[in-house]
Amino acid sequence: MTTLQSDIDDLWNRYDEGLTAADATADDYDTLEAFLTALEAGEVRAAEKRDGSWEANAWVKRGILLNFGLRDIETHTYGDVDYHDVLPLRDTSDLPDRGSRNTPDGTVIRRGAYVGGDAIMMSPSFVNVGAYVGDGTLVDSCDTVGSCAQIGEDVKLGANTLIGGVLEPVEGAPVVVEDGVSLGAGCRVTSGFVVGENSVVGENTLLTPRIPVYDLVEEEVVYGHLPPERRAFVRYVESSVSDHDLFDGGAYKPAVVATDIKETTLESTEREAALRSN
Repeated sequence: MTTLQSDIDDLWNRYDEGLTAADATADDYDTLEAFLTALEAGEVRAAEKRDGSWEANAWVKRGILLNFGLRDIETHTYGDVDYHDVLPLRDTSDLPDRGSRNTPDGTVIRRGAYVGGDAIMMSPSFVNVGAYVGDGTLVDSCDTVGSCAQIGEDVKLGANTLIGGVLEPVEGAPVVVEDGVSLGAGCRVTSGFVVGENSVVGENTLLTPRIPVYDLVEEEVVYGHLPPERRAFVRYVESSVSDHDLFDGGAYKPAVVATDIKETTLESTEREAALRSN
């Protein structure tokens, strides 16, 4: 256990026993600041892959919750806009030294979010506290990366994509998009779903543990994750309420179909990556 983890655990126990923002000391706020700085440096993460499975770091999520519970709402200024929050926005002056870009007029990175090197943040987009955006990843226009979401390296998040946040329960694993994934425009990934590495997901696909994934490669139905190296898209299957009188012509529900990645699909994503690097 690190010193920072021990300090957060101690602070959480005091908070659980009734500590308020009015009672917190300067040392307590130094701990919270050091914690946010460690998140932004990628030194601590809300979740990590252990023995092949993603697991939440509960103490990290508690640290994020402490930053909400022990801070008062303050007025902050971003450009010529005032906003009111318990956390300021992240200082982005470190991004150009690492080859990362963020375009003006609406690129919002909240304090406590990590953005890797050679990443691209298009406006408008939003990265929430505790999120991790890996090296070489594109966060396109109108994208949201929710709290604690883990985005790997060389990922493409298509325009208008939502990566949901999972802050509570603290034991719950967040949404994970592994290395090399390409998500088409309008995708939604929620509720701790894991997108396996090097997969290509068609536009407007909803990935959530409640919707089955029909994996045609292994010929099985899985929930909560898309296996690596798949091409995935939405199809509709007959619902169990299809024969109800209210549904003239039947009722259908969404499902995700996963197949092998075709060589042409890989070639097109590689061309996009080449264009982004220039």
